[in-house]
Amino acid sequence: MNYEDIKKLIDDMGSSKIDELKIEFPDGVKISMKKDKEPILPIQPKEQVQYITVPENKKEEKIKPEEKEENCKVVKSPMVGTFYSKPSPDAKAYVEVGSKVKKGDILCIVEAMKLMNEIESEFDGEVIEVCVKDGDVVDYGKPLFKLK
Repeated sequence: MNYEDIKKLIDDMGSSKIDELKIEFPDGVKISMKKDKEPILPIQPKEQVQYITVPENKKEEKIKPEEKEENCKVVKSPMVGTFYSKPSPDAKAYVEVGSKVKKGDILCIVEAMKLMNEIESEFDGEVIEVCVKDGDVVDYGKPLFKLK
């Protein structure tokens, strides 16, 4: 059996519905092939709904995340990089939860390709949540801060 015959056999096996094939020729040549495919199952995200129990009424109320954060303004990362909340390891953080900020105030640094990029606030408001930890890697568009 030559190379072209073996290659054709492999191609035919790949396009067939056969999972395993063993051939033994009279001249002593043995060929064994087995497809090792795992079925690919699609994963569909479930709607994330939070349930809050109200003690007075003893009833449950659905609150979707978008509704809960309706009055928030989100400052998102403009680039991929490493998040730093302070200008140096021994310095104080630019902002913390409860800090009042104005448009243009520096909120943090995102290091990208060895460049330190100061991220400024796009809004006036109060910091109600810092969404990432110091030293975390952030993607483009990842929420960094929530302001109200």
